[in-house]
Amino acid sequence: MVIKPEITSKLTIQGIVYEDLRAKFGLPANLAVRACARVGANRLTAKKKDKPVKAFKPTSADYDARIFAFREKDWTVSLTTLSGREHIKINAGNYQRGKLAGRKPTSAQLCKHRDGQYYIHIQLKDEVPDPHPTKKVIGVDFGRRDIAVTSNGDSWDGKQLTETRDRYSRARASLQKKASTRTRSSRRRCRQVLARLSGRERRFQAWVNHNISKTIIQQAKSEKALVAPLGFNRYS
Repeated sequence: MVIKPEITSKLTIQGIVYEDLRAKFGLPANLAVRACARVGANRLTAKKKDKPVKAFKPTSADYDARIFAFREKDWTVSLTTLSGREHIKINAGNYQRGKLAGRKPTSAQLCKHRDGQYYIHIQLKDEVPDPHPTKKVIGVDFGRRDIAVTSNGDSWDGKQLTETRDRYSRARASLQKKASTRTRSSRRRCRQVLARLSGRERRFQAWVNHNISKTIIQQAKSEKALVAPLGFNRYS
C-alpha cells in the first residue's frame, strides 16, 4: 500500500488504505484509524518543514480515548491490542504518580525502548490559565554574546556556551577527518562518538537555556509581572 507523499490528509489516507490495512495486519478499527492519523500528521510536519517523509519503525503505537484508559485505583491501563482489550499493571514512580493523581488522561503512546521493555507514555493536557492583570512587564532581549538580558538589568553571558560549542566543533572536525582516512571499524567508532558528542552538546545547551528561563519566570512570578521578548540584539 503506497500513497503519494504529497497526500497529507489523514481522512484521505484512511479512505485509501483502511480496508487493506485491517485485512493485512488484523488491526482493530480504531488502531487502524490511529495509524492513518499518525502517517498524516508525519507527512504534514515534513511538508511544513520542507523535508522528506520518513518511514516509521514498528516500535510504537498511538492511543486515544476509544482504545486507552487509565485507572488510578489499581494503577492499570486498559489498551486495545490485536488480541482484544488488555488490562495492564503499570510500574509508576513517585513523580508519575503525582502527575497522574486525580487526572483522567485520554491519550497515550505505547513504545518499545532500546532495552526491549515496553513503556506507556501517558499524555496530559492542561488549560493555560488567564494571566493576572498587571501593568508590570519584564522585557527579555536574546543574543549570542549575552544569551539573555532583562529590562531589570539581569544578564547571562554566553561565553561558556560559545566556548563549549567551539570545543565540540573542533572535536567533530578531528573525528570527521579520522573517519575519512581510517579503517572501516575505526570509521564506525568515529561515527558513534560523533553521535554521542552531538547529544551531549544538545543536552548542555538545553540545560543552560532551561536554567535561564526558569530564573526569569521565577522573578516574574515574585514580582507578578509579564514576560515579553524585546527582539534580537546585534550579536544574534
